[in-house]
Amino acid sequence: MVQTVKTHEIDKVEGGNILSPLGFQSGGVHSGLRYRKKDFGLLMSDTPASVAAVYTQSHFQAPPLKVTQEGIEKSGKIQGVVINSAVANACTGKEGLENAYKMREMIAKRFGLPEEYIAVASTGVIGEQLPMEKIFYGCETVELSREGAHDFQKSILTTDTCEKSACYQTKIDGKTVTIGGAAKGSGMIHPNMATMLGFITTDATIETEALQTALSQSIEKSFNQITVDGETSTNDMVLTMANGSVEHDPLTENHPDWEKFQVALQLVCEDLAKQVARDGEGATKLIEVNVKGASTNEEARIIAKKVVGSSLVKTAMYGLDANWGRIVGAIGHSDATVDPNGCDIYIEDQLVFSDGTPCPFSEEQATEDMSNAEVKIDIRLHEGEGKGTAWGCDLTYDYVKINASYRT
Repeated sequence: MVQTVKTHEIDKVEGGNILSPLGFQSGGVHSGLRYRKKDFGLLMSDTPASVAAVYTQSHFQAPPLKVTQEGIEKSGKIQGVVINSAVANACTGKEGLENAYKMREMIAKRFGLPEEYIAVASTGVIGEQLPMEKIFYGCETVELSREGAHDFQKSILTTDTCEKSACYQTKIDGKTVTIGGAAKGSGMIHPNMATMLGFITTDATIETEALQTALSQSIEKSFNQITVDGETSTNDMVLTMANGSVEHDPLTENHPDWEKFQVALQLVCEDLAKQVARDGEGATKLIEVNVKGASTNEEARIIAKKVVGSSLVKTAMYGLDANWGRIVGAIGHSDATVDPNGCDIYIEDQLVFSDGTPCPFSEEQATEDMSNAEVKIDIRLHEGEGKGTAWGCDLTYDYVKINASYRT
């Protein structure tokens, strides 16, 4: 579908978060899983909500995701999601699956809800069993609040250096609908269907099937287009809840305002995805790669992600080295259709390579441009009308330090 939504029809809510939509509460506590930091979170809707989710495609999908998928398939609705950080509960066998069910059961009983109305998520070290006495403590002590967004956002972090949130609004049938989100992710970011953990809320009225369509389309151009280190987690999930607190005609692909909702949701996903990429472990800058003129949008996205995921490109950006040969190498190594004599490469505003030939450019200006917190690489091909964007970060010494001592 061609997106023709005008930018003034969608507003970014500065300071907005996952609780900006009507009818949601959240909280976060320190249960003892992490040293002095919040590590147990809960997000709840006042009423049962339509739900959509995308999950890691890792063969080693963690037990919490299996429990969540099972519940969603059974009910088509959820009312809350419980999450712990520090321990991923992945590759933990039968005991790990039983513990994920216990997390769900405890929250459901506490709030008087069907068990399938509670989704479960975990993030942290793989291969360790959950210390259930600490999980029980979290289930018993976490409190919900309309002002609990920051506590929830802090509770889901691992090696992240900051909270990640986004919020946008648009009009559906003349009524203001809000979409808010929170995410965590800093390392093991190279998603395929999702990235680390993301939670999105909206007060729009939309059924589960339509919400899944909207989320899946949004993910393709946002979370699936970021990479920090080429690694994919066992626990990746993006989950969206729509509780219908704003009453309007239910959104479907035939609704006249469908496209506005779709774009607003995509903007939330894109905003969060860029924050995840910018906060890559040890990163000093965000890298954005834009590709135009590819044979298809999919091939444009493939090229963009290949370039931004190249370790050589990443290290060159960190070293302020305008070595465009590394960009060429990444493009040539992609599976997309590329004519070497029909390719232009720009680092910021400087054309460095065109139609198979090097171009004169200012190294001094390039160094200055790459010193910024955000660096753009533009690639222009002559294969068709396809376009795509991907985001990543530079690769630094600190990335190695962080991951060399992750469990210590």
